[in-house]
Amino acid sequence: MLVMKCASCRRKLWKYYKIGQGEVHRCHKERIKKIWNAEERDGKVYCPCGKAFGIDRGTYWTMDKKAFTYSGTKTNK
Repeated sequence: MLVMKCASCRRKLWKYYKIGQGEVHRCHKERIKKIWNAEERDGKVYCPCGKAFGIDRGTYWTMDKKAFTYSGTKTNK
């Protein structure tokens, strides 16, 4: 599980189940286990501080790698 955080204000965004050791380019919506601070509007996902960190692509969000940080462990499957 990874805890995604905003790179600007360090607020927790959501808890995400990451499969594989690669970078976080996409966040699949069905793998998000808990959402703390995320607002979806106009096809993008925003932190309450106003920074956009993802673009809605239907079943997943394409992430802006400079807009978020994460901590936790990735699952190897």
